[in-house]
Amino acid sequence: MYLVKTPEILKPLAGDLLWNESREERVVYLTFDDGPTESITLEIIDILKEYGALATFFCIGGNVIRFPKAYQALLDAGHKTANHTWNHMNGWEFSNYSYFKNVLECGSVVDSNLFRPPYGRITRNQVKSLKSRFKIVMWDVLSADWRSDVSPEKCLSNVVDNASPGSI
Repeated sequence: MYLVKTPEILKPLAGDLLWNESREERVVYLTFDDGPTESITLEIIDILKEYGALATFFCIGGNVIRFPKAYQALLDAGHKTANHTWNHMNGWEFSNYSYFKNVLECGSVVDSNLFRPPYGRITRNQVKSLKSRFKIVMWDVLSADWRSDVSPEKCLSNVVDNASPGSI
């Protein structure tokens, strides 16, 4: 199950995580997870360039090693890259030690102070340990693009209908 819009009640309960930026500016922050990959990443770069848009790509360390040209293309195009663990590790399913090691391993190939936990799953202890080193970035709108039962048109409407200034 997923929620397209993060419930506002959740945000104060995890106030040390970044759910959205300032609502004062008319800006939406585009983020992409789980890359880079050869074909999809390069296609996204081209689409963003066509619209003069930049984004933040939360990269899996293993994919950075597997697809170095795609990773370099992100950097060359001016996009931000950020940490998304070495191999998309779910924080709820692993010990703190294993999780931290995985995050730091990704940090060896992705130089960023931004971190997004895969699936949004991170424990309070993991947050406490990581927040001194990283800004932990969540989201307030999900497109549901990973779901095979959600059409591209529905993914677009999920974002357009739910984003507001400062949305991530």
